[in-house]
Amino acid sequence: MDLEPPTAVEDWHFLTRFDVSTLALLPRGDGGAREGFVQVAPTLMLDGGAEFGVNLGAPVRLRLWGGGRSAGVIRREDWDSLSDWGQVVRALKLGSNEAPLALWLGALERYSLLSGHLVRRYSNRVNPDYHPAGGFLTGTIGPVYVEAFASDILGARLFGAEAEVDLEYVLFGPPAQAGRYSLAVSAVHEGGKGEGTSSESTLTHLDGTAVVWTRPGLELHLLAGWGGRPRTSGAWGVVAGVGADAETPGLNARLRLEARRQHGGFRQGAFGPDYELARFRAVGASGQSLAEASFPEGSSLYAEVDVGWDAERLVGRVQRHLAFSCSLEVFSWGRVDTDGRLALQLFERNLELATSVLAMGLGRPGARYLVSGDLRWRFAGRMYALGQGGTLLFPEADGALRPGIYASLGVGVDNAR
Repeated sequence: MDLEPPTAVEDWHFLTRFDVSTLALLPRGDGGAREGFVQVAPTLMLDGGAEFGVNLGAPVRLRLWGGGRSAGVIRREDWDSLSDWGQVVRALKLGSNEAPLALWLGALERYSLLSGHLVRRYSNRVNPDYHPAGGFLTGTIGPVYVEAFASDILGARLFGAEAEVDLEYVLFGPPAQAGRYSLAVSAVHEGGKGEGTSSESTLTHLDGTAVVWTRPGLELHLLAGWGGRPRTSGAWGVVAGVGADAETPGLNARLRLEARRQHGGFRQGAFGPDYELARFRAVGASGQSLAEASFPEGSSLYAEVDVGWDAERLVGRVQRHLAFSCSLEVFSWGRVDTDGRLALQLFERNLELATSVLAMGLGRPGARYLVSGDLRWRFAGRMYALGQGGTLLFPEADGALRPGIYASLGVGVDNAR
């Protein structure tokens, strides 16, 4: 949840916010309608500490022009399915990372399911006409840690789980440092429903991790795994790699480097950052969905880095002066995928800047690109100006992806200061 310096009542903190902006949706190339809206976005945030937090609110787009004679006052595509009502819950947290049971609901942005070899940097709102609330549940029972997730809690879409067993705990009892040697199994199923239908599919993976070097605030680990498609002969993949995690009061960093091998159409990270588009049309020139398109056999190198730095710790959630996240996968047959985001807070946090890039299939026909940028400038205490812009891909009824551009300018007010 994006909490700024909040107003406190004992141990509770709350923030209210109201944005008003213009929004233009324009076609890129041929086809598509030009539409303009007034976008009203109320927000209520309540922070009860490590165990509870809620962020409610959704943008309502009131039509100014475009869309044809049959278009309503409110943009129909934003509310035309049950799943779209999930956007009202931006984030809901019950329980902390240390609790034996914890639940989180809301928009999933660059979500990875534990090892990340099935679900990696997945975002459930890449489709601009689909606004579900996803969620994940975590639990610990003795040496077993389990995480289960759903991409859409109101629709039969993507869901799965991963169970991780602490081997040292099983063999010798509770260890001084949990999770140094672990074995995990995961399974993810695509139900194919929600904002259009797509083919069903199921993937599984087995992973082992060993922490081989530790220092205060720093650890180095080795990993290996094998995955496949149940009931699909010859569809499998293997992975081996190294990772490092560093954490200090002002710095949090995670690095990973992996060598991968793919066979029979299986690939690691199949449910990735552009999956909500690829389920209708995969990257490439085939024009098929991800479940139907062939994926060449070969190998790849995968690298990922996540860095967050902050000069001070605020009341409530830590706010990062700098947050950088990037992944890069290079395939032996000439394809490159990359996904990254950079966010900065400058001038005593009065200026916030963020940019995101998603590029899939670079070096091959049918490559896919998405870019976006955000700006928020606080200029008068509780008042701020905001701007957004970037590119979009709208899935059509036949599975084609219609390219578009969006631009938004507005002002807002909150009780953060």
